[in-house]
This record gives sequence, C-alpha cells and structure tokens, in this order.
Amino acid sequence: MEKIDNLSPLAWAFMGDAIHTAYVRREVLLKQKDKMNTYHNEAKKFCNAQAQANALERLQPLLTDEENEVVRKARNCHNKHTAKNCDEKTYKKATSFEALVGWLYLNEKMDRLKEILNASIKE
Repeated sequence: MEKIDNLSPLAWAFMGDAIHTAYVRREVLLKQKDKMNTYHNEAKKFCNAQAQANALERLQPLLTDEENEVVRKARNCHNKHTAKNCDEKTYKKATSFEALVGWLYLNEKMDRLKEILNASIKE
C-alpha cells in the first residue's frame, strides 16, 4: 500500500480510467445482448469527462476522509494534458474520479470499488 500511495494521482487516474472503462463495457455487454452496434454508444454515456465529473459530484458526500483525500490530491495535481470536449474544472473532476477508482483498485479495496463503480453508472 505504501508503494501505491507514493504513486502520482495521475498514475492512479491512468489505472482508474482503464478499470472504469472495462467495468462499463462489461455492464453494457451484459445488458445489450445481441445489439453489437449499440455497445459503443451505450458505453460512451458513462465513459466521458462530464459523466465522470457528475458521478464524482453524486458520490462525494458518501466518500470517506481517505477517499476524499485521494480526490483532493488528484484535483490539485498539475496535468499537462487538456480535455478535448470539456472545460478544465470538469476535466479535473473526471480525473479525480478516475484517480479514486484507480487508487481503490490498486489498494485491492474491491468491495468499495464495486460500490463506487455501480453508483457511477446510475443515470
């Protein structure tokens, strides 16, 4: 855990992006049987900066102090990358959400990770 906590919040976000995307795609596949042409369109409803920022806003009151600290670190981290389709504030929230997901995954907090991922795809 100490080694994971020494990683950059952007590293957590890098992992979190992959985990969140894989989770969303799995859910889409399970719900959209035999509708191959709709998989991508359904997944992108949740796998974009605005949707991730919205998920973080909904979840933030439910986060532990430790989870809020992960979010804070990620929000304040300097990122040279900029988003194509959203403003900087939304992008920072989305990155913070991804960092939280990545941090939970890397720390093997799988029950909590599943709670966060399930809540993130509620419309």
